[in-house]
Amino acid sequence: MGGVLVGFSIIGFVILVGYLIGRFEVAGPGAQRVLNRVAFFVATPALLFTVLSHADARVLFSSFLLTSLCSVVVGAGLYLVVSRLFFHTPVAETVLGAASSGYVNANNIGLPVASYVLGSARFVAPILLLQLLVLAPLILAVLDVSTSGRMSVRAILTQPLRNPMIIASAAGLLVSLSGARLPAPVLAPLELLGGAAIPMVLLAFGMSLHGERLLKAGPARTRVVVAAVIKVAVVPLVAYLFGRFVFALDAAELFGVVTISALPTAQNIYNFAARYDRGVAATRDTVLVTTLASVPALLLIAALLAPSR
Repeated sequence: MGGVLVGFSIIGFVILVGYLIGRFEVAGPGAQRVLNRVAFFVATPALLFTVLSHADARVLFSSFLLTSLCSVVVGAGLYLVVSRLFFHTPVAETVLGAASSGYVNANNIGLPVASYVLGSARFVAPILLLQLLVLAPLILAVLDVSTSGRMSVRAILTQPLRNPMIIASAAGLLVSLSGARLPAPVLAPLELLGGAAIPMVLLAFGMSLHGERLLKAGPARTRVVVAAVIKVAVVPLVAYLFGRFVFALDAAELFGVVTISALPTAQNIYNFAARYDRGVAATRDTVLVTTLASVPALLLIAALLAPSR
């Protein structure tokens, strides 16, 4: 249980610092936007490259990953159906809501939870690669096209060439597949820049909480509740059903995949929303609500599924 509490205490503290920065105007006006842009264009690409350049790409073809993929698809698909029937939001907001329903915080919460609760960081690698190489490019492509006002095959096909996070992810994967070892003078500055990514995103997220009333009454609140319920309750249940009855995972892998699926919505989704200035408040609230709700959810999963040692 300690890993769950450690992971959430880390993220909570940094978000609190961000809130205090915004509350007392330490960084001045416009600081939140600057942090988001630096994280999006510089720090996060550096982090993605360094993480993926060391990753084992073979996990992309595992049953563990297929289970995670099924749970994400079902969760996002359910949100899309509900949105189509009841919300009728624009494409960008709909995509961000669907992403909030399935895209997990695999870095700053997932890694500590995997290490301290599951016993190995390997459990978080499949979903991390899935999100970086498949889901993030797809989300960003839709956001790019929907916010630019143009819908063309050329825009979709060339989108990866214009997004620094996708370029960095692809480059990191190529390094991993080639087996090359980058020299320290090349890797060290990228690791230094990448180390700033998570703090920047968390600080910007905390700053966004100041002066805003969370869960304001209205349609946005309903969207937040729906996305949060799907993320914290439905997606882990789907992961359990697929993991146990379809892919026949062993006890340790089943515990791992359900735990990872119950992680809260990633701050990266908020970063995407802030970058494109679409659905920012709803996405921010979903991240916060799922972060709080995931604590009891993860403790319950550990109590029910953790294999005896």
